[in-house]
Order: sequence, then structure tokens, then C-alpha cells
Amino acid sequence: MSCLWRRRQGLRGCWGIMPARSKDLRLRLARPQDAPAIAVLSRRVVRRWVVPDQPRKAGRELLSRLAARVLRQKMCEGQRFHLAYFGDVLVGVAAMRDDSHLIHFYVSTRYQGRGIARRLWQRALRDAVRRAGTRRFTLNATRCALPVYLHLGFRADGAERLSPAGVLTTPMTLRVPVRRAKRA
Repeated sequence: MSCLWRRRQGLRGCWGIMPARSKDLRLRLARPQDAPAIAVLSRRVVRRWVVPDQPRKAGRELLSRLAARVLRQKMCEGQRFHLAYFGDVLVGVAAMRDDSHLIHFYVSTRYQGRGIARRLWQRALRDAVRRAGTRRFTLNATRCALPVYLHLGFRADGAERLSPAGVLTTPMTLRVPVRRAKRA
């Protein structure tokens, strides 16, 4: 049971989970040497939340694409990975391809429901807008992640379908409005 669920039910206490204040969250860009930690977090979240809804073969292939050497290679090829930390603990990852397509977006299960996903997404979005002027973002959402992406402002572009890799996903898009300069 998450702390958020317990609070909504009027229950007290969050056993075994450290309180995490928003000001304690540290965001930074990943370096290739972060790949092993990213792989551990990503694989744990995917095993828990994504794999159960996927065909067996697709789940295995998805996990293999989250190996440290694969993630390190993606970083070296220019994909940008943003990381969220509480102290020395990696609690979230957002990775963007071509400054427009969100390819990885995970928050550790025990830290979900604390606004980390929103802060991590805002950081990745601002980085892409600053670097490339991106105004249209895309992603392929798994079933369990749809509510999160809808909450962040994405809209479904179609029905759930099998991706070329055999993973069940829903294509989604977010359009960021162009800010107009204030008139003097």
C-alpha cells in the first residue's frame, strides 16, 4: 500500500518508507558511469509494473534492453537521461531521444505518489525545449503508465497496439504551446 493510498483511506503511517520532501529531491543529467544504477532501478520498476501486462517474449526483450551496457551505449549515442535522487538514492529516470520522444520514464515504486514524476518530466521537457525548441513530445505508454501520462498532459493518439518490439503500448502526444513575449 502506498502512503498516498493510505492517506486517502484516512489511515496513518507509512511503514518502512522515509518521508521525502520535495526540496530534498536533486535532479541532474546522467553520465555513462550511471548506467548500472539506472539499469537496476529501471529493471525493478519494469518487472513490477510493466512485464505482467506484456506477452512473455516482449517482457524478456524489454528487460534485456535495460541492461547497463545498452543504456550506456544509448547515452553515448546522444540520448539524454535525467536522474532524480533523494540523498544518494536514485529514485527516478527520464530518458529522451531526439529531444522529442520519451523512451524511459521510471520512478522507484516506494517513491511513487510524491511528485517526483512531475518534477522529472518538467526537467526533461525544459531541457528539450531549451536545446531544440521542441513543442511536440511523443511516447508509447504501457497500460500501467497511462494514468501518469494523462495527468502530465499527454493525450492518446490511438488505441493500444503491439509495438514493433512486441510490447503493448498506446501512442501519446503532448503539445507545448509557444509562449508569446510580453509587450512593453
